[in-house]
Amino acid sequence: MAKSIAAQIMDEDSIGGKIKSWPQRVKGFYTEVRTETKKVTAPSWKEVKATTMVVIITVFLFAAYFYVVDLGLSLGLDRIFKYFR
Repeated sequence: MAKSIAAQIMDEDSIGGKIKSWPQRVKGFYTEVRTETKKVTAPSWKEVKATTMVVIITVFLFAAYFYVVDLGLSLGLDRIFKYFR
């Protein structure tokens, strides 16, 4: 009976097994994080400038689009309200 209790404690699915395997899992996690971090590279200055320009142009295009849509909706609603007044 004592052996079955000890086996149950050592089982990795039980709480005792999870607590006992915690340091190994943490070490494995940090090893994987370090491995992935070594693969990360910073973008070059040329890439930064290019993506910044894409973002700025996209912002202005969306601003123009929403301005036109807002202008059209406001003029349309003004005409509808004047019609029913």
